[in-house]
Order: sequence, then C-alpha cells, then structure tokens
Amino acid sequence: MKKITLFFLIVFTQTIFSATKITETEKLAATCKVWGFLKYYHPNVAKGDFNWDNQLLEILPKVEKAQTKEEFSLLLENWIDNLGTVKEIAPIIAPKDVEYFDKNFDLSWFNNKAFSKKLSKKLKFIEQNRFQGEHFYISGVENVGNVYLKNESNAHPDFTDKNSKLRMVFMYWNLVEYFFPDKYLMDQKWDTTLEKIIPLAIQAENQDDFYLAMRKLVSKIDDSHTEFYTYPSSATHKPKRYFPADGKIIDEKLVVTEILGDSLAQAYDIKIGDVITKINDKTIKDIISENRDLICASNEPKYLEKLVDKILLSNSDIVNVEFLKNGQYITKTMTWSDYHDSHRNEFKKGAKKKKEKFKLLENNIGYVDMGIIKIKNIPDMIEALKDTKAIVFDMRNYPNGTFEPIANFINPQEKKFAIYTRPDLSYPGRFKWSGDTSIGFDNKDYYKGKVIVLLDEKSQSQAEWTAMCFQTSGHTTIVGSQTAGADGNVSEFDFAGFHTLFSGIGVFYPDKRETQRIGIIPDIEVKQTIKGIQEGRDEVLDRALVFIESGK
Repeated sequence: MKKITLFFLIVFTQTIFSATKITETEKLAATCKVWGFLKYYHPNVAKGDFNWDNQLLEILPKVEKAQTKEEFSLLLENWIDNLGTVKEIAPIIAPKDVEYFDKNFDLSWFNNKAFSKKLSKKLKFIEQNRFQGEHFYISGVENVGNVYLKNESNAHPDFTDKNSKLRMVFMYWNLVEYFFPDKYLMDQKWDTTLEKIIPLAIQAENQDDFYLAMRKLVSKIDDSHTEFYTYPSSATHKPKRYFPADGKIIDEKLVVTEILGDSLAQAYDIKIGDVITKINDKTIKDIISENRDLICASNEPKYLEKLVDKILLSNSDIVNVEFLKNGQYITKTMTWSDYHDSHRNEFKKGAKKKKEKFKLLENNIGYVDMGIIKIKNIPDMIEALKDTKAIVFDMRNYPNGTFEPIANFINPQEKKFAIYTRPDLSYPGRFKWSGDTSIGFDNKDYYKGKVIVLLDEKSQSQAEWTAMCFQTSGHTTIVGSQTAGADGNVSEFDFAGFHTLFSGIGVFYPDKRETQRIGIIPDIEVKQTIKGIQEGRDEVLDRALVFIESGK
C-alpha cells in the first residue's frame, strides 16, 4: 500500500512540476507582449522616464534563467513594480461621439497560462489606468491617422547577441500589434508569427540571416503597401543587374509586356509576348513558391506583380533565361546590365512613344490615362470629352490626385464614398471609426454618358480610393481584375538597418464593406492572356468597348 501511495505521489509531483515548466519561446513571446504593452500603456514608460530598450536587454538574461511559470511571473511582477506607482484614474470615459472598431483589439493574453493571477491583475490595472498624455515613442497626425516613431534607439543590432536581435523583433512586432489597422485580416495570427520568428532571429548568425528573418516577419502582415528595404553597407552592397524588359506572370509563366531597352532587347531577340519559363534553371512556378515568405502583398495578383520585379533583377551579370517560342524551349545566356543601360528607353530622349493624356476613340468614346493626366489638364479634358457617349478612365496605374474635379464632373450630387478607422493613441491597439469623405455637388450639367474605370493589380492605394470615388456617380462600371487591396495612406518607419511601411488607416465603403486585401471588385472581370499580349491587344480595354456598345 505504501509503495502504491509513493508511486502516485511521485507521478503527481512530476505532473505538477512539468505543468509549471515553460519553454524559451513561450517566455520570450510573453516578454515581448509585456514589454510592448508597458511601452505604450504604463504612464511612467509611455512618457519616457526609462530607457526602454535597455530595460529589455537587462531583463532578457533573467528571463532566460527563469525555469518555471512561478519564477517567470514573479520576475515580471517585480519588473513592473520597479517602474513606479500607477496612479488610479479609472474609469477613463470615452467621448460620447467615439465608435470603436474592435476587430483588431485583443488584450486577452493578460490571462496567458504562463502568468500568475497576480501578474494578470497588474496588467489589467495598467490598462484601466493607462497613460493619457503625449506618447514618448509614438505620434500621430490629427485627422490623418498615420503613426510615426520618435525617440527610438538607432542602434544597429549586434548580430552575435541574441537579445540584441530580439529587441529589434520585439520593437517591430509591437508596432504592428498596436498600430496596424488591418492586423485582423492577416492569414496567420500575429501571435503565431511571433512564436515562429523568435527561433529564426535567435539562430541568425550574421546580418544577412537576421534581415532575412525580419523580412519573413514583415511579409506576414499581408499588406500590399508594405515593403522592406535594407540599407546596404560597403561590405554587403551588391550592384543589381536588370533584364531589359518588363513582364507579367500568367499561368505560372512570365510574359514580356514592355521593352525597356531597345538595343539590348534586339541583341537577344526579345519581343513583347515572349514567354519566359525559367531563370537560371528555376521554373517560374518554383520561384513563385519559394518567395512567398519574402514578399508582402494583400492578395495573389499583387504578389505576382511584385514578384516580377524580383525575377527581373540579378546580382550576377550573366543570367540563363529559358524562353518558350513556337512550341520549343530555348535557353539564352544573357548579360544583364545596370539600370541605366538595361532600361535605356527611360533615358534616351524620344525613345519612348509619348502617351496621350486623353483622346477621342472611335464611336464617340473618350479615353483618359489617369497615370499621366494632371489637375491642370482636367478642364481641357472635360471640354473635349463632355459630349461623348462614354469615357474610359484607365486606372491601371497611379493617378495624380485628379479625383475631385473628375468626380464633380461625373456626379449629379454630393455623395459619401469612403469612411475610415484610425488608431486611438489614448488606447493603443484600439481603432475608432473616424471621418468620411464625400464628393460632388448639385450639378445639373453633370456628365450623362457611361463612365468606365479600368483596374488591375497595378491599381493600388490612390487608384483604389479614386475608383471608389468614381463609383458614386451611379453610372460607373468597373472593368478589369482584382486590385492591390491596399487603400488609404501609408505609415513609414525607419529602423537601424532597414526601412519599412504599412497601410496607416482602414478604408471602407460608407456601408462598412472592407477594401483591404479585397480591393475594388470589378463589375466585369477580364484578365490579360498570353495570347492577347502576343497579338498586341488590350483585352481589358476591348471588353470595356464591347460593354459600351452592347450594355453587356
């Protein structure tokens, strides 16, 4: 009987002991969240009383030594206590006119299984009595919504020191956690991304490996606005070499869509419509697969468009390119050149055909290139096209802020076309519905013809917002394919060693339909095909012209 009792006692003790153990990744992820929360919420930290990076670097070695949940929680409790008293000011009453958008907001991690009840209560108390003044580390622009870093350390990470690398990971992760408006739309939960990136950052043995891990972290926010630029050093700088043409990925092949360097393209017999199947023995399909964790995009069409830029540049002068021509695969060993030589048309005066800002097509149909027309050109455009039966606004590009005079021209009355969510800096992590935008006025002389807007994956941000604006006319038809899915303005951030950005506000239709990741949904979907490009046809414009004539 005594042996049986002893056996169960040993099993019970081992069970309790194992239940209190905590893994390194669990400890570090929890520390990241507490550190970021205190940075933006604790009154003494948020106002800048502490060197918060040094605080992190000092506590991480202690976190590493903590073996159990109890030890870990006590360490964090003592850390918080040493930050000074938090004055009780609760309840903090929100203004009556504030409507919160809370799909992003979640502080349920206070009840982390690694935390003691006492620690959870301390965190909740700080939330309820959070800092209400001007933040030391973050600022915002009134009525705009962007957030900006300030007073952040500009120290480069020590790539041989894991805690120095973790500081950078924690800084970026919390920036997104509290101030990225579209966090709730990520494919992978942001908590999961943190848990996966911590081991990669620790394992990184040099600058290249670490920034590769950071690039993977950044890519997981699924935002087409987002880029990740590292600042090259003299030791790491590698000159880029470019293919002398642009292209588009269709059916896992890369199709040449525009020649950018006449002489170099001629030297290798490269023409519009040529199909590239491999780069340096890698298929386009394989390249698509292996770059998914390295390029940030809201949706697949934009990912493929961004990927083209990566495919068509190289660190090497010599590149093997496999083409599919007339049913045969041909590999050409090409010499790619620097940007000036490989894109000669951009520098040689008169080499590129001048584009028309607007013109009259056959059958009394107007056409406007939104990528080049400027506000000063709008009166002439209106005068020339006001009596047409339809106007095609080609927005497969980036417009020049011409939305207002055009929208006033096509709208019979004032209409609201967009509403926004913006971060509440008095309650970090929470967003609020804030403001709307209207266009038009009571206008009896508005344009009575059909309004057609052409869109595709190149239509991003201002192009998408302008399309929303034009949709208010009531006689606008969107023709094309899914847009970039990144509307609104951009928040940009400079870190030591890299620069990045993300969408600064949430942008919605007046009925609160989302635009992020979805983009502007076409009324008539049509995409370019390899055959159409080879035949020199603009299939999207062609389909728009059919609709104008037939109504179908």
